[in-house]
Amino acid sequence: MRDVTPDVPALHRRSFLKYTGALGAAAAVSASLSACSSGPDSTNDTGTGGGPGRTLTAVIGYGNDGSWDPTQTASAFCMAANHHIYEGLLDTDPISREPYAALATEVPEDPDSTSWRFALRPGATFHDGKPVTADDVVFVFRRILDPDTQTLAKGFFASWLKEVRRIDAQNVELVLKFPFPDGLSRLTLAKIMPRHVFSRPGGWDDAIKGKAIGSGPYRQTAHHPKSNTTFEAFDGYNGPREPAFRKMNWLTIVDAAPRVARISGSSAGAQIADNIPYANIGQLESGGMTVAGGAGMNNLFLMFNTKHKPFDDVRVRQALHYAIDTEKMVEVALKGHGKPSSSFLDEANPSYRRARTVYDHDPDKAKALLKEAGVEGLSIEILAVNVSWIVDCLPTVKASWDAIGVRTTLSPQETTAVFTKMDQKQDYQVVAAASNPNQFGLDADLIMHYNYGPENLWMQYTRWAADPVARQLFKDMDRATREPDPAKKKAIVQDYIDVVAEQAVLYPVVHNELMTAWDPARLSGIRAQPYPGINLLTAKWA
Repeated sequence: MRDVTPDVPALHRRSFLKYTGALGAAAAVSASLSACSSGPDSTNDTGTGGGPGRTLTAVIGYGNDGSWDPTQTASAFCMAANHHIYEGLLDTDPISREPYAALATEVPEDPDSTSWRFALRPGATFHDGKPVTADDVVFVFRRILDPDTQTLAKGFFASWLKEVRRIDAQNVELVLKFPFPDGLSRLTLAKIMPRHVFSRPGGWDDAIKGKAIGSGPYRQTAHHPKSNTTFEAFDGYNGPREPAFRKMNWLTIVDAAPRVARISGSSAGAQIADNIPYANIGQLESGGMTVAGGAGMNNLFLMFNTKHKPFDDVRVRQALHYAIDTEKMVEVALKGHGKPSSSFLDEANPSYRRARTVYDHDPDKAKALLKEAGVEGLSIEILAVNVSWIVDCLPTVKASWDAIGVRTTLSPQETTAVFTKMDQKQDYQVVAAASNPNQFGLDADLIMHYNYGPENLWMQYTRWAADPVARQLFKDMDRATREPDPAKKKAIVQDYIDVVAEQAVLYPVVHNELMTAWDPARLSGIRAQPYPGINLLTAKWA
């Protein structure tokens, strides 16, 4: 089976492209971008030569043909690349998520203030040589906060950020609706883009298709959808993350076997790859590769259509969760690289608390709940994405449900096919898919609002937003966002996650690790991250 971009990226790639009228964004970038290429544009450029100008070759296990627009992409490949091409006022460490000054000269001293002022880094320029100004900052934030423009980023900012003002050419002010310290780390999700490029007619469509001009340490030199994207160190960069590689070639290889082959054996052409299958860890380690995992929010979740009976009944949803032998799933499908979910959040999250309702394997309880709900002879088709590790988990779900008398059919499909049906509001019973909101951050408020909310796409798919329990949940979530006391905020979040666990409308079954492999003889400074993609801003040649 194929590895494809996780469902979160696929979901928002399709949905937000739909809203902007730009479906078909996998088309090639404009000829001008390819024509100006000065870097390697072949998937055969392995970068095995010596010298400081040699090419770093990376293998990414997700497609590069999603939206590249930083205000609306959730594509694993494109988000990872954009972190190297663009800068926010602040960016964050890829592991700790601590903010550091990027385009801004410093992090605000008072995170609890309702006014954050930023001076732009003197001499900062975009990759086309034009200076970065306050107008570019205002341009991006106005798009994000525009109530008439549907972007993914709006969900990360609109609840707490009132406006962004230009003070002068080199200074801006962010005005908050209320104190929100967590907002500092979210500023990395607002990549500053050149107004003179993307305000032109069709500019945002070009961004979706792959045109990327930022102020970061690497500039994009060529982009070939479904093949590779190339980068070169930006000579005009004067920021805090100096580029260590003169050139980079990122290959997109979604099939597991050829992806592993590219970094293994004597003829290996790449130095690093993400999305390593568990079954290949030993093989790569024995060949001298370092393989490391990152445990976080990556999860297999079940999503129920609450307008399709009997899934409107919480007892039925709970029964199906109790029925799953999650320990067997971790042992057999995940080779021990995961844990049964005991909360919506993974156990490493700072706001984690074991939920009041935990779905330990209990087939007798599952049968009793179905009987109590008056459900007999239930047949279910699981509409699932064909991400390889998800497909490995599905037989355990089927066997578990069959064991309690629920006739189960598995229907794995391409991610795009699954969520095309969701976008078209087609009927379904249950979806099994993968998600990882850690791409955007660690704070629980961000994670929960990404998945739950009155206008959230996921809630549109579940048809649950109008339920009285959902309406109260959304109020509690809003109250947590506005709560200034960190301890009280954490308690409110943990309490409403108990409601999310009990309702089991969209809920994780297992949390698992994502594996990255690299050649330690050639690369240093690599850190495996618990979300898709790679970050090479602190890496260098060994």
